[in-house]
Amino acid sequence: MVVWDGGNNDFSFYVPDLSITVADPHRAGDELAYYPSEVHLRTADVVIINKMDSAGPEGIQKVRDNIAKVNPGAVVIDAASPIKVDNPDVIRGKRVLVIEDGPTLTHGGMKIGAGTVAAHKFGAAELVDPRPFVVGKLGETFQIYPNIGVLLPAMGYSGQQIKDLEETIERTECDGVVIGTPIDLNRIVKINKPNTRVYYDLQEIGSPDLEEVLGKFVKKHNLK
Repeated sequence: MVVWDGGNNDFSFYVPDLSITVADPHRAGDELAYYPSEVHLRTADVVIINKMDSAGPEGIQKVRDNIAKVNPGAVVIDAASPIKVDNPDVIRGKRVLVIEDGPTLTHGGMKIGAGTVAAHKFGAAELVDPRPFVVGKLGETFQIYPNIGVLLPAMGYSGQQIKDLEETIERTECDGVVIGTPIDLNRIVKINKPNTRVYYDLQEIGSPDLEEVLGKFVKKHNLK
């Protein structure tokens, strides 16, 4: 079984005869526009359309159409990515700085991430623009990728990158910080403002689901 993330960052593990890929309807069309994403989609036995709770119907339908076009025999699983946070009170009614995964916003081309979804879901009064407050290499990042907008990208975790991120957070005039990065920034950055981390889980919708698919796989190969 090979499991692939259908985006630009790929991961996998292997057990024979079953391949699973994840398609992101927030980036509908990317599944056929990049290597190795297109290979994954064309060769997958199972395609999970994720984030259906936050993506638009046009994007979801485009992903469905592309699956049907290049891999009509694949099993399609519908799924959502419900958002949760440690402390919604940091967000509700507040002016918040949203920090997202840097590569997602830059060469990934995304306009939002988990932090943005959480800020809207839990009722932020405003997303504070960090651009007047950025320092160091982060300023260069906004010049190269002007479409990032009012989000703060965490571009990496070298000594200088951490220092630039920490100082930018400290300088930004906001009530709280929403951490939408894959790691908890509190582990490496000193944040002297109220903050909360964002999480999301896979939630399958209807049938078929992964339990059914994997159950058939296990039975077929006598793996019990």
